Amino acid sequence: MSEITTLLRAAGQGDRLAADQVVALLYADLRRLAGQRLRLAGAGQPTALDATGLVHESWLRLQQAGQLDFADRQHFMAYAARTMRSVVIDQIRSRQAQRHGGELQQVTFNTAVAELPPQRDEEILRVHEALAELAAVDARLAQVVEMRYFGGLLEAEIADALGVTERTVQRDWQKARMFLSLALGS
Repeated sequence: MSEITTLLRAAGQGDRLAADQVVALLYADLRRLAGQRLRLAGAGQPTALDATGLVHESWLRLQQAGQLDFADRQHFMAYAARTMRSVVIDQIRSRQAQRHGGELQQVTFNTAVAELPPQRDEEILRVHEALAELAAVDARLAQVVEMRYFGGLLEAEIADALGVTERTVQRDWQKARMFLSLALGS
């Protein structure tokens, strides 16, 4: 059992020091993940957060939720990616509410989502809403999208985190892309 897994189990049992040690050990990975998340939010967009700020805000949300019980590093990173996504979505919604009264416009979604990240707040919100619809239909497909698109995880990492084969992840990714393409009208 790895040091991180041991610390995660201790954190799950309420050991705050162990939780802080996990973050310290994974800090570089969390900053990389945050940087990816912010790039997906659009490089040209004004933002109140940098990668460090996003890591810290996400960590605060994780602590407030009291959800520190993770089986291993992959599960922790997948949940951290989801939390970072939530922070960025909340920030975009707040920014839009201030700028545009929160009104969203129709945008086209490119199904090559992993290769071509969204460039506008509206598109990120549309993807978020479509992902919520997908989760209602098939939660695992939504998890695959979150981990790959928002978390930047590789197929092998996603397979490990979900306890499925890489081929299953590949099929789920294809199904999810099809669903999102139809949901977003492209």
